[in-house]
Amino acid sequence: MRITIEIDASELKKIQQLTGQKKKSPAVSRALADYLRIQQKQRLIERALTGATDFSLTNEELEARDLYEAH
Repeated sequence: MRITIEIDASELKKIQQLTGQKKKSPAVSRALADYLRIQQKQRLIERALTGATDFSLTNEELEARDLYEAH
């Protein structure tokens, strides 16, 4: 989908540097995809820690599925 958005030039440069993308659109797409993936992981972790889900995988199984991110 094509949209028009305003992004601060210095923030866009940082996004390009962090994602390693030279072109603007791929950099923004990558940053958005990374953000969504991190949020999904965080929500899963929060649900598991609060018991809001019946998630019976062990830590090793979570790490194998790349669903657990150590800080």
